[in-house]
Amino acid sequence: MDDKKNIILAVLLTAAILFGWPYVSHYFFPAANPPATKIEGGKTTPVAAPGTDTADGPATIRDRAIVLKESPRVPIRTPKLTGSINLRGARIDDIVLPTYRETIDKDSPAVRLYSPSGTQDAYFAGFGWQGEGLKTPNKNTVWTAQGSALTPTSPVTLTWNNGAGQLFEIRLSVDQNYMISAAQKVSNSGEGAVGVKPYSYISRTGIPKDPDTWTIHVGPMGVFNGAANYDVNYKNLDEGPSTQSFQSKGGWIGFTDKYWLSALVPGADADFAGQFRKGAGTQYQADAALGSTMLAPGKAATQTIRLYVGAKEVKTLQAYERDGVKLFDRAIDWGWFYWFEQPIFALLHWLFETLGNFGVAIICLTFVVRAIMFPVAQRQFASMAAMRAVQPKMKALQEKYKDDKPRLQQEMMALYKTEKVNPLAGCLPIFIQIPIFFALYKVLMLTIEMRHQPFVLWIKDLSAPDPLHIFNLFGLLPFTPPSFLAIGVLALLLGISMYFQFKLNPAQMDPMQQQIFSIMPWMMMFIMAPFAAGLLVYWITNNCLSMAQQWWLYRKHPVLSTASATK
Repeated sequence: MDDKKNIILAVLLTAAILFGWPYVSHYFFPAANPPATKIEGGKTTPVAAPGTDTADGPATIRDRAIVLKESPRVPIRTPKLTGSINLRGARIDDIVLPTYRETIDKDSPAVRLYSPSGTQDAYFAGFGWQGEGLKTPNKNTVWTAQGSALTPTSPVTLTWNNGAGQLFEIRLSVDQNYMISAAQKVSNSGEGAVGVKPYSYISRTGIPKDPDTWTIHVGPMGVFNGAANYDVNYKNLDEGPSTQSFQSKGGWIGFTDKYWLSALVPGADADFAGQFRKGAGTQYQADAALGSTMLAPGKAATQTIRLYVGAKEVKTLQAYERDGVKLFDRAIDWGWFYWFEQPIFALLHWLFETLGNFGVAIICLTFVVRAIMFPVAQRQFASMAAMRAVQPKMKALQEKYKDDKPRLQQEMMALYKTEKVNPLAGCLPIFIQIPIFFALYKVLMLTIEMRHQPFVLWIKDLSAPDPLHIFNLFGLLPFTPPSFLAIGVLALLLGISMYFQFKLNPAQMDPMQQQIFSIMPWMMMFIMAPFAAGLLVYWITNNCLSMAQQWWLYRKHPVLSTASATK
Protein backbone atom coordinates (compact mmCIF):
# COMPACT_ATOMS: atom_id res chain seq x y z
CA MET A 1 0.00 0.00 0.00
CA ASP A 2 2.83 2.39 0.94
CA ASP A 3 4.64 1.63 -2.34
CA LYS A 4 1.53 2.48 -4.35
CA LYS A 5 1.12 5.68 -2.38
CA ASN A 6 4.73 6.62 -3.06
CA ILE A 7 4.33 5.94 -6.77
CA ILE A 8 1.18 8.08 -6.94
CA LEU A 9 2.90 10.94 -5.07
CA ALA A 10 5.92 10.72 -7.36
CA VAL A 11 3.71 10.81 -10.47
CA LEU A 12 1.73 13.79 -9.13
CA LEU A 13 4.92 15.65 -8.27
CA THR A 14 6.34 14.97 -11.72
CA ALA A 15 3.15 16.15 -13.42
CA ALA A 16 3.09 19.32 -11.31
CA ILE A 17 6.67 20.14 -12.29
CA LEU A 18 6.23 19.34 -15.98
CA PHE A 19 3.02 21.33 -16.40
CA GLY A 20 3.92 24.11 -13.99
CA TRP A 21 7.46 24.60 -15.23
CA PRO A 22 6.54 26.55 -18.40
CA TYR A 23 4.83 29.22 -16.28
CA VAL A 24 7.72 29.42 -13.81
CA SER A 25 10.43 29.41 -16.49
CA HIS A 26 8.68 32.12 -18.53
CA TYR A 27 9.18 34.51 -15.62
CA PHE A 28 12.46 33.36 -14.09
CA PHE A 29 14.20 31.68 -17.05
CA PRO A 30 13.04 33.14 -20.37
CA ALA A 31 13.45 30.97 -23.42
CA ALA A 32 16.68 30.77 -25.32
CA ASN A 33 17.23 32.65 -28.56
CA PRO A 34 14.99 31.69 -31.48
CA PRO A 35 16.42 28.69 -33.36
CA ALA A 36 19.10 29.64 -35.84
CA THR A 37 18.27 26.60 -37.96
CA LYS A 38 15.49 24.12 -38.45
CA ILE A 39 15.82 20.54 -39.67
CA GLU A 40 12.96 19.28 -41.82
CA GLY A 41 12.95 16.62 -44.47
CA GLY A 42 16.46 15.67 -43.41
CA LYS A 43 17.86 19.08 -44.39
CA THR A 44 19.23 21.91 -42.27
CA THR A 45 18.00 25.35 -43.29
CA PRO A 46 18.45 28.77 -41.64
CA VAL A 47 15.40 30.26 -39.93
CA ALA A 48 14.41 33.69 -41.22
CA ALA A 49 14.63 36.57 -38.77
CA PRO A 50 11.13 37.41 -37.46
CA GLY A 51 9.73 40.86 -38.10
CA THR A 52 8.38 43.25 -35.47
CA ASP A 53 5.00 44.88 -35.87
CA THR A 54 4.46 48.37 -34.50
CA ALA A 55 1.33 50.10 -33.34
CA ASP A 56 1.37 52.38 -36.40
CA GLY A 57 -1.08 51.45 -39.07
CA PRO A 58 0.09 50.14 -42.45
CA ALA A 59 -0.69 53.49 -44.10
CA THR A 60 1.81 55.34 -41.90
CA ILE A 61 4.69 52.88 -42.46
CA ARG A 62 6.69 53.65 -45.58
CA ASP A 63 9.54 51.99 -47.37
CA ARG A 64 12.86 52.78 -45.70
CA ALA A 65 14.74 53.28 -48.96
CA ILE A 66 12.26 55.96 -50.04
CA VAL A 67 12.35 57.77 -46.68
CA LEU A 68 16.14 57.81 -46.68
CA LYS A 69 16.14 59.65 -50.00
CA GLU A 70 13.72 62.37 -48.89
CA SER A 71 16.26 64.46 -46.97
CA PRO A 72 19.92 65.45 -47.41
CA ARG A 73 22.34 63.12 -45.63
CA VAL A 74 25.98 62.66 -44.67
CA PRO A 75 27.26 59.05 -44.66
CA ILE A 76 28.69 57.30 -41.59
CA ARG A 77 31.50 54.83 -42.22
CA THR A 78 33.40 53.06 -39.44
CA PRO A 79 34.56 49.45 -38.94
CA LYS A 80 31.49 48.74 -36.79
CA LEU A 81 28.92 51.32 -37.93
CA THR A 82 27.48 52.29 -41.28
CA GLY A 83 24.57 54.56 -42.08
CA SER A 84 23.94 58.28 -42.38
CA ILE A 85 23.16 61.53 -40.58
CA ASN A 86 19.86 63.19 -41.47
CA LEU A 87 20.51 66.92 -42.03
CA ARG A 88 16.81 67.59 -41.52
CA GLY A 89 16.48 67.81 -37.76
CA ALA A 90 20.15 66.90 -37.04
CA ARG A 91 19.15 63.30 -36.47
CA ILE A 92 21.19 60.12 -36.50
CA ASP A 93 18.47 57.82 -37.80
CA ASP A 94 20.22 55.35 -40.07
CA ILE A 95 22.57 52.91 -38.31
CA VAL A 96 23.52 49.40 -39.43
CA LEU A 97 25.95 47.07 -37.62
CA PRO A 98 27.93 45.43 -40.45
CA THR A 99 29.73 42.93 -38.19
CA TYR A 100 26.46 41.29 -37.04
CA ARG A 101 23.87 39.44 -39.11
CA GLU A 102 20.18 38.84 -38.50
CA THR A 103 20.60 35.07 -38.96
CA ILE A 104 23.40 32.57 -39.58
CA ASP A 105 22.62 32.53 -43.30
CA LYS A 106 25.62 33.85 -45.23
CA ASP A 107 23.26 36.07 -47.25
CA SER A 108 21.48 37.40 -44.16
CA PRO A 109 21.30 41.22 -43.96
CA ALA A 110 23.29 43.06 -41.32
CA VAL A 111 21.54 44.05 -38.10
CA ARG A 112 19.82 47.42 -38.42
CA LEU A 113 19.57 49.35 -35.16
CA TYR A 114 18.37 52.84 -36.23
CA SER A 115 15.67 53.59 -38.78
CA PRO A 116 14.06 56.95 -39.77
CA SER A 117 10.73 58.21 -38.51
CA GLY A 118 7.88 56.90 -40.63
CA THR A 119 9.51 53.51 -41.26
CA GLN A 120 8.94 50.23 -39.51
CA ASP A 121 10.67 50.04 -36.11
CA ALA A 122 11.60 53.74 -36.24
CA TYR A 123 14.52 54.35 -33.89
CA PHE A 124 16.80 57.41 -33.89
CA ALA A 125 18.69 59.98 -31.84
CA GLY A 126 18.83 63.75 -32.15
CA PHE A 127 20.31 66.93 -30.64
CA GLY A 128 18.82 70.33 -29.93
CA TRP A 129 18.45 73.32 -27.60
CA GLN A 130 15.87 74.94 -25.41
CA GLY A 131 16.18 78.71 -25.28
CA GLU A 132 15.07 81.90 -23.64
CA GLY A 133 14.63 84.85 -25.93
CA LEU A 134 16.00 83.18 -29.05
CA LYS A 135 14.87 81.08 -32.00
CA THR A 136 16.11 77.49 -31.70
CA PRO A 137 16.31 74.76 -34.38
CA ASN A 138 13.56 72.13 -34.55
CA LYS A 139 12.90 68.78 -36.21
CA ASN A 140 12.31 70.41 -39.61
CA THR A 141 15.44 72.54 -39.58
CA VAL A 142 17.81 71.71 -42.45
CA TRP A 143 21.43 71.96 -41.33
CA THR A 144 24.53 72.65 -43.41
CA ALA A 145 27.27 70.02 -43.20
CA GLN A 146 31.00 70.64 -43.25
CA GLY A 147 32.59 67.31 -44.09
CA SER A 148 31.79 64.65 -46.67
CA ALA A 149 31.51 61.65 -44.31
CA LEU A 150 31.68 60.85 -40.61
CA THR A 151 34.57 58.44 -40.02
CA PRO A 152 36.99 57.84 -37.13
CA THR A 153 39.46 60.21 -38.81
CA SER A 154 37.08 62.82 -40.23
CA PRO A 155 34.49 64.59 -38.03
CA VAL A 156 31.46 66.39 -39.43
CA THR A 157 30.19 69.78 -38.28
CA LEU A 158 26.54 70.79 -38.72
CA THR A 159 25.72 74.51 -38.67
CA TRP A 160 22.54 76.59 -38.68
CA ASN A 161 22.10 80.34 -38.33
CA ASN A 162 18.77 81.47 -36.88
CA GLY A 163 19.05 84.90 -38.55
CA ALA A 164 18.75 86.67 -35.19
CA GLY A 165 22.40 86.68 -34.18
CA GLN A 166 22.89 83.12 -32.95
CA LEU A 167 24.87 80.43 -34.73
CA PHE A 168 24.25 76.80 -33.72
CA GLU A 169 26.85 74.12 -34.36
CA ILE A 170 26.99 70.35 -33.72
CA ARG A 171 30.44 68.83 -34.19
CA LEU A 172 30.10 65.08 -34.57
CA SER A 173 32.99 62.64 -34.20
CA VAL A 174 33.09 58.85 -33.90
CA ASP A 175 35.59 56.30 -32.62
CA GLN A 176 36.48 52.83 -33.91
CA ASN A 177 33.63 51.20 -31.96
CA TYR A 178 30.13 52.55 -31.28
CA MET A 179 30.54 55.92 -29.56
CA ILE A 180 29.57 59.15 -31.33
CA SER A 181 30.46 62.47 -29.65
CA ALA A 182 28.34 65.57 -30.20
CA ALA A 183 29.82 68.94 -29.18
CA GLN A 184 26.87 71.39 -29.17
CA LYS A 185 28.01 75.01 -29.53
CA VAL A 186 26.07 78.27 -29.59
CA SER A 187 27.70 81.57 -30.57
CA ASN A 188 25.83 84.78 -29.71
CA SER A 189 26.53 87.76 -31.93
CA GLY A 190 23.23 89.44 -31.11
CA GLU A 191 22.71 92.60 -29.10
CA GLY A 192 21.37 90.97 -25.92
CA ALA A 193 22.11 88.03 -23.67
CA VAL A 194 20.34 84.72 -24.37
CA GLY A 195 19.84 81.60 -22.31
CA VAL A 196 20.50 78.22 -23.92
CA LYS A 197 20.17 74.67 -22.63
CA PRO A 198 21.37 71.79 -24.87
CA TYR A 199 19.50 68.51 -24.86
CA SER A 200 19.62 65.20 -26.70
CA TYR A 201 17.12 62.41 -27.11
CA ILE A 202 16.62 58.85 -28.27
CA SER A 203 13.22 57.97 -29.76
CA ARG A 204 11.93 54.53 -30.65
CA THR A 205 8.65 53.12 -31.90
CA GLY A 206 7.53 49.62 -30.98
CA ILE A 207 8.52 47.19 -28.25
CA PRO A 208 11.43 44.80 -28.89
CA LYS A 209 10.82 41.12 -29.62
CA ASP A 210 12.87 40.10 -26.60
CA PRO A 211 10.71 40.08 -23.44
CA ASP A 212 11.54 42.00 -20.29
CA THR A 213 11.76 39.37 -17.55
CA TRP A 214 12.89 38.91 -13.96
CA THR A 215 16.34 37.77 -15.04
CA ILE A 216 16.87 39.84 -18.22
CA HIS A 217 15.91 43.52 -18.37
CA VAL A 218 14.90 44.88 -21.77
CA GLY A 219 13.72 48.46 -22.12
CA PRO A 220 14.44 51.88 -20.60
CA MET A 221 17.58 51.90 -18.48
CA GLY A 222 20.14 54.24 -17.03
CA VAL A 223 22.80 54.82 -14.42
CA PHE A 224 21.95 57.69 -12.08
CA ASN A 225 24.16 58.92 -9.26
CA GLY A 226 26.36 55.84 -9.38
CA ALA A 227 23.57 53.21 -9.37
CA ALA A 228 22.14 51.19 -12.26
CA ASN A 229 18.37 51.55 -12.58
CA TYR A 230 16.37 48.66 -14.08
CA ASP A 231 13.05 49.69 -12.52
CA VAL A 232 11.50 51.42 -15.53
CA ASN A 233 10.03 49.32 -18.34
CA TYR A 234 7.61 49.82 -21.20
CA LYS A 235 4.70 48.57 -19.12
CA ASN A 236 5.40 51.19 -16.43
CA LEU A 237 5.24 53.97 -18.99
CA ASP A 238 2.13 52.51 -20.65
CA GLU A 239 0.20 52.26 -17.39
CA GLY A 240 1.47 55.55 -15.94
CA PRO A 241 2.93 57.81 -15.00
CA SER A 242 3.95 58.36 -18.61
CA THR A 243 7.07 60.32 -17.60
CA GLN A 244 9.80 59.15 -15.23
CA SER A 245 12.44 61.77 -14.34
CA PHE A 246 15.91 61.58 -12.78
CA GLN A 247 18.55 64.07 -11.70
CA SER A 248 22.10 62.75 -11.82
CA LYS A 249 25.75 63.68 -11.69
CA GLY A 250 27.40 61.59 -14.38
CA GLY A 251 25.91 58.34 -15.62
CA TRP A 252 23.88 57.66 -18.74
CA ILE A 253 20.33 57.01 -20.03
CA GLY A 254 18.83 55.10 -22.95
CA PHE A 255 17.26 51.86 -24.13
CA THR A 256 18.74 48.41 -23.77
CA ASP A 257 17.76 45.37 -25.82
CA LYS A 258 19.04 41.88 -25.27
CA TYR A 259 22.14 42.42 -27.41
CA TRP A 260 22.00 46.10 -28.41
CA LEU A 261 22.24 49.41 -26.60
CA SER A 262 21.41 53.00 -27.44
CA ALA A 263 22.45 55.42 -24.71
CA LEU A 264 23.14 59.09 -24.12
CA VAL A 265 26.32 59.62 -22.09
CA PRO A 266 26.98 63.07 -20.55
CA GLY A 267 30.40 63.86 -19.12
CA ALA A 268 31.58 61.84 -16.12
CA ASP A 269 31.02 64.82 -13.76
CA ALA A 270 28.23 66.55 -15.67
CA ASP A 271 24.91 67.30 -13.98
CA PHE A 272 22.02 66.32 -16.22
CA ALA A 273 18.28 65.85 -16.09
CA GLY A 274 17.16 62.55 -17.57
CA GLN A 275 13.69 61.31 -18.27
CA PHE A 276 11.78 58.53 -20.01
CA ARG A 277 8.57 59.51 -21.77
CA LYS A 278 5.67 57.70 -23.40
CA GLY A 279 4.32 59.19 -26.62
CA ALA A 280 1.41 58.24 -28.86
CA GLY A 281 0.86 54.55 -29.54
CA THR A 282 4.08 52.66 -28.89
CA GLN A 283 6.44 55.63 -29.07
CA TYR A 284 8.98 56.01 -26.26
CA GLN A 285 11.71 58.55 -25.68
CA ALA A 286 14.76 59.00 -23.44
CA ASP A 287 15.98 62.57 -22.89
CA ALA A 288 19.13 64.06 -21.38
CA ALA A 289 19.27 67.82 -20.75
CA LEU A 290 22.47 69.54 -19.65
CA GLY A 291 22.71 72.73 -17.62
CA SER A 292 21.57 76.10 -19.02
CA THR A 293 23.98 78.92 -19.84
CA MET A 294 23.41 82.67 -20.21
CA LEU A 295 25.36 83.95 -23.23
CA ALA A 296 26.33 87.58 -23.31
CA PRO A 297 26.82 89.25 -26.71
CA GLY A 298 30.03 88.08 -28.35
CA LYS A 299 30.26 84.93 -26.23
CA ALA A 300 29.97 81.23 -27.12
CA ALA A 301 29.35 78.08 -25.10
CA THR A 302 30.02 74.43 -25.93
CA GLN A 303 28.72 71.35 -24.10
CA THR A 304 29.43 67.77 -25.17
CA ILE A 305 27.38 64.59 -24.87
CA ARG A 306 28.10 61.19 -26.33
CA LEU A 307 25.80 58.69 -28.03
CA TYR A 308 26.48 54.95 -27.82
CA VAL A 309 24.68 52.99 -30.50
CA GLY A 310 25.76 49.40 -31.04
CA ALA A 311 26.32 45.93 -29.67
CA LYS A 312 26.72 45.17 -25.96
CA GLU A 313 30.16 43.61 -26.29
CA VAL A 314 31.54 42.91 -22.83
CA LYS A 315 35.10 44.09 -23.47
CA THR A 316 33.90 47.19 -25.34
CA LEU A 317 31.57 48.24 -22.51
CA GLN A 318 34.29 47.60 -19.94
CA ALA A 319 36.74 49.72 -21.94
CA TYR A 320 34.32 52.67 -21.92
CA GLU A 321 33.77 52.16 -18.20
CA ARG A 322 37.51 52.39 -17.59
CA ASP A 323 37.38 55.58 -19.67
CA GLY A 324 34.94 57.16 -17.23
CA VAL A 325 31.43 55.97 -18.19
CA LYS A 326 30.05 54.87 -14.83
CA LEU A 327 28.80 51.26 -14.63
CA PHE A 328 28.58 50.99 -18.39
CA ASP A 329 28.98 47.21 -18.28
CA ARG A 330 25.69 47.05 -16.32
CA ALA A 331 23.93 47.60 -19.63
CA ILE A 332 24.23 43.81 -19.59
CA ASP A 333 21.81 42.68 -16.89
CA TRP A 334 24.22 40.43 -15.00
CA GLY A 335 21.96 40.56 -11.94
CA TRP A 336 22.96 40.15 -8.31
CA PHE A 337 25.75 37.68 -9.06
CA TYR A 338 27.66 39.77 -11.62
CA TRP A 339 30.78 39.37 -9.46
CA PHE A 340 30.59 35.62 -10.15
CA GLU A 341 29.16 35.65 -13.68
CA GLN A 342 31.77 37.98 -15.14
CA PRO A 343 34.71 35.68 -14.17
CA ILE A 344 32.80 32.73 -15.67
CA PHE A 345 32.36 34.71 -18.88
CA ALA A 346 36.00 35.84 -18.88
CA LEU A 347 37.24 32.25 -18.50
CA LEU A 348 34.80 30.94 -21.13
CA HIS A 349 35.71 33.67 -23.60
CA TRP A 350 39.44 33.11 -23.04
CA LEU A 351 38.94 29.39 -23.71
CA PHE A 352 37.03 30.26 -26.88
CA GLU A 353 39.75 32.60 -28.12
CA THR A 354 42.33 29.90 -27.38
CA LEU A 355 40.43 26.93 -28.83
CA GLY A 356 38.34 28.60 -31.54
CA ASN A 357 35.06 26.81 -30.71
CA PHE A 358 32.59 27.83 -28.03
CA GLY A 359 31.25 24.28 -27.64
CA VAL A 360 34.73 22.96 -26.93
CA ALA A 361 35.26 25.94 -24.60
CA ILE A 362 32.12 24.99 -22.64
CA ILE A 363 33.37 21.40 -22.31
CA CYS A 364 36.76 22.64 -21.09
CA LEU A 365 35.02 24.99 -18.65
CA THR A 366 33.18 21.96 -17.25
CA PHE A 367 36.50 20.18 -16.72
CA VAL A 368 37.83 23.23 -14.87
CA VAL A 369 34.75 23.41 -12.64
CA ARG A 370 34.89 19.69 -11.85
CA ALA A 371 38.60 19.91 -11.04
CA ILE A 372 37.96 22.77 -8.61
CA MET A 373 35.11 20.83 -7.00
CA PHE A 374 36.96 17.51 -6.79
CA PRO A 375 37.99 17.97 -3.13
CA VAL A 376 34.37 18.79 -2.26
CA ALA A 377 33.22 15.63 -4.05
CA GLN A 378 35.71 13.58 -2.08
CA ARG A 379 34.26 14.90 1.18
CA GLN A 380 30.76 14.21 -0.13
CA PHE A 381 31.55 10.57 -0.86
CA ALA A 382 33.36 10.15 2.44
CA SER A 383 30.28 11.52 4.20
CA MET A 384 28.01 9.19 2.20
CA ALA A 385 30.22 6.25 3.13
CA ALA A 386 30.05 7.22 6.79
CA MET A 387 26.26 7.61 6.56
CA ARG A 388 26.03 4.16 5.00
CA ALA A 389 28.17 2.71 7.81
CA VAL A 390 25.91 4.07 10.56
CA GLN A 391 22.65 2.99 8.89
CA PRO A 392 22.23 -0.04 11.22
CA LYS A 393 22.61 2.18 14.28
CA MET A 394 20.15 4.71 12.84
CA LYS A 395 17.59 2.00 12.19
CA ALA A 396 18.00 0.72 15.75
CA LEU A 397 17.36 4.22 17.10
CA GLN A 398 14.34 4.67 14.84
CA GLU A 399 12.88 1.41 16.10
CA LYS A 400 13.67 2.17 19.76
CA TYR A 401 12.25 5.70 19.77
CA LYS A 402 9.57 5.39 17.12
CA ASP A 403 6.96 6.77 19.52
CA ASP A 404 9.13 9.60 20.87
CA LYS A 405 10.08 11.92 18.02
CA PRO A 406 11.87 14.60 20.09
CA ARG A 407 14.02 11.94 21.80
CA LEU A 408 14.72 10.33 18.42
CA GLN A 409 16.02 13.64 17.07
CA GLN A 410 18.27 14.10 20.09
CA GLU A 411 19.71 10.60 19.80
CA MET A 412 20.24 10.98 16.04
CA MET A 413 22.15 14.24 16.55
CA ALA A 414 24.24 12.57 19.24
CA LEU A 415 24.97 9.68 16.86
CA TYR A 416 26.07 12.09 14.09
CA LYS A 417 28.36 13.85 16.56
CA THR A 418 29.85 10.61 17.91
CA GLU A 419 30.45 9.14 14.46
CA LYS A 420 31.55 12.54 13.04
CA VAL A 421 28.96 12.36 10.27
CA ASN A 422 27.34 15.35 8.53
CA PRO A 423 24.07 14.32 6.81
CA LEU A 424 24.04 17.54 4.76
CA ALA A 425 27.57 17.18 3.37
CA GLY A 426 26.28 15.32 0.31
CA CYS A 427 24.18 18.33 -0.69
CA LEU A 428 27.12 20.75 -0.90
CA PRO A 429 28.19 19.94 -4.50
CA ILE A 430 24.59 20.41 -5.64
CA PHE A 431 24.39 23.86 -4.04
CA ILE A 432 27.75 24.82 -5.56
CA GLN A 433 26.55 23.75 -9.01
CA ILE A 434 23.50 26.03 -8.85
CA PRO A 435 25.34 29.39 -9.10
CA ILE A 436 27.69 27.95 -11.76
CA PHE A 437 24.75 26.73 -13.83
CA PHE A 438 22.92 30.05 -13.38
CA ALA A 439 26.05 32.00 -14.32
CA LEU A 440 26.46 29.98 -17.51
CA TYR A 441 22.75 30.43 -18.25
CA LYS A 442 23.14 34.20 -18.00
CA VAL A 443 26.29 34.18 -20.13
CA LEU A 444 24.56 32.15 -22.85
CA MET A 445 21.43 34.27 -22.74
CA LEU A 446 22.93 37.74 -22.46
CA THR A 447 26.36 38.02 -24.01
CA ILE A 448 26.48 38.77 -27.70
CA GLU A 449 29.76 36.87 -27.89
CA MET A 450 27.70 33.66 -27.67
CA ARG A 451 25.19 34.71 -30.33
CA HIS A 452 25.22 32.48 -33.45
CA GLN A 453 28.24 30.51 -32.21
CA PRO A 454 28.33 26.99 -33.77
CA PHE A 455 29.54 23.78 -32.15
CA VAL A 456 29.56 20.66 -34.36
CA LEU A 457 27.35 19.02 -37.00
CA TRP A 458 23.76 20.28 -36.72
CA ILE A 459 24.36 22.64 -33.74
CA LYS A 460 24.80 25.99 -35.47
CA ASP A 461 23.94 28.24 -32.52
CA LEU A 462 24.83 27.33 -28.93
CA SER A 463 22.63 30.14 -27.57
CA ALA A 464 19.52 28.60 -29.21
CA PRO A 465 17.73 25.29 -28.49
CA ASP A 466 18.78 22.05 -30.19
CA PRO A 467 17.00 21.99 -33.61
CA LEU A 468 17.24 18.19 -34.09
CA HIS A 469 14.04 16.72 -32.60
CA ILE A 470 13.23 13.06 -31.97
CA PHE A 471 9.46 13.51 -32.51
CA ASN A 472 9.93 14.32 -36.19
CA LEU A 473 12.45 11.49 -36.53
CA PHE A 474 15.41 13.86 -36.36
CA GLY A 475 14.16 16.03 -39.18
CA LEU A 476 13.12 13.28 -41.59
CA LEU A 477 9.43 14.18 -41.21
CA PRO A 478 8.50 17.60 -42.63
CA PHE A 479 7.13 19.26 -39.48
CA THR A 480 8.46 21.01 -36.38
CA PRO A 481 7.10 19.62 -33.08
CA PRO A 482 5.39 22.01 -30.63
CA SER A 483 7.61 23.38 -27.86
CA PHE A 484 6.42 20.96 -25.17
CA LEU A 485 7.43 18.02 -27.41
CA ALA A 486 10.59 19.58 -28.84
CA ILE A 487 12.92 16.96 -27.34
CA GLY A 488 16.24 17.25 -29.11
CA VAL A 489 19.18 14.90 -29.29
CA LEU A 490 20.99 16.86 -26.58
CA ALA A 491 17.99 16.65 -24.23
CA LEU A 492 17.83 12.88 -24.85
CA LEU A 493 21.54 12.53 -24.10
CA LEU A 494 20.99 14.58 -20.95
CA GLY A 495 18.26 12.22 -19.76
CA ILE A 496 20.33 9.11 -20.52
CA SER A 497 23.46 10.46 -18.82
CA MET A 498 21.46 11.51 -15.77
CA TYR A 499 19.80 8.08 -15.61
CA PHE A 500 23.15 6.26 -15.52
CA GLN A 501 24.52 8.79 -13.06
CA PHE A 502 21.63 8.08 -10.67
CA LYS A 503 22.11 4.36 -11.18
CA LEU A 504 25.63 4.73 -9.81
CA ASN A 505 24.40 6.44 -6.67
CA PRO A 506 23.77 4.36 -3.53
CA ALA A 507 20.19 3.13 -3.12
CA GLN A 508 18.00 5.59 -1.23
CA MET A 509 16.52 4.33 2.02
CA ASP A 510 13.23 6.14 1.42
CA PRO A 511 11.05 4.44 -1.26
CA MET A 512 9.58 7.85 -2.14
CA GLN A 513 13.06 9.15 -2.94
CA GLN A 514 13.73 6.06 -5.05
CA GLN A 515 10.62 6.75 -7.12
CA ILE A 516 11.52 10.41 -7.58
CA PHE A 517 15.10 9.60 -8.62
CA SER A 518 13.86 7.04 -11.13
CA ILE A 519 11.63 9.64 -12.81
CA MET A 520 13.91 12.65 -12.45
CA PRO A 521 16.15 12.04 -15.52
CA TRP A 522 13.22 11.90 -17.93
CA MET A 523 11.49 14.83 -16.25
CA MET A 524 14.67 16.90 -16.63
CA MET A 525 14.85 15.87 -20.28
CA PHE A 526 11.55 17.69 -20.92
CA ILE A 527 12.38 20.64 -18.67
CA MET A 528 15.79 21.31 -20.21
CA ALA A 529 14.87 20.75 -23.88
CA PRO A 530 13.91 24.43 -24.56
CA PHE A 531 17.13 25.76 -22.99
CA ALA A 532 20.16 26.89 -24.97
CA ALA A 533 22.15 24.04 -26.50
CA GLY A 534 25.28 25.29 -24.74
CA LEU A 535 23.68 24.67 -21.34
CA LEU A 536 22.86 21.09 -22.28
CA VAL A 537 26.43 20.56 -23.53
CA TYR A 538 27.65 21.72 -20.12
CA TRP A 539 25.24 19.49 -18.20
CA ILE A 540 25.89 16.38 -20.29
CA THR A 541 29.65 16.85 -19.91
CA ASN A 542 29.19 17.41 -16.19
CA ASN A 543 27.15 14.18 -15.87
CA CYS A 544 29.79 12.17 -17.72
CA LEU A 545 32.56 13.58 -15.52
CA SER A 546 30.46 12.89 -12.43
CA MET A 547 30.12 9.24 -13.46
CA ALA A 548 33.87 8.95 -14.00
CA GLN A 549 34.48 10.62 -10.67
CA GLN A 550 31.99 8.32 -8.92
CA TRP A 551 33.67 5.25 -10.38
CA TRP A 552 37.04 6.42 -9.08
CA LEU A 553 35.69 7.35 -5.65
CA TYR A 554 33.80 4.06 -5.31
CA ARG A 555 37.18 2.38 -5.47
CA LYS A 556 38.24 4.45 -2.48
CA HIS A 557 34.99 3.84 -0.54
CA PRO A 558 34.01 0.18 -1.10
CA VAL A 559 31.03 0.42 1.26
CA LEU A 560 29.30 2.74 -1.21
CA SER A 561 30.21 0.54 -4.17
CA THR A 562 28.75 -2.50 -2.43
CA ALA A 563 25.56 -0.62 -1.61
CA SER A 564 25.22 0.54 -5.17
CA ALA A 565 25.79 -2.95 -6.59
CA THR A 566 23.18 -4.56 -4.33
CA LYS A 567 20.39 -2.05 -4.63
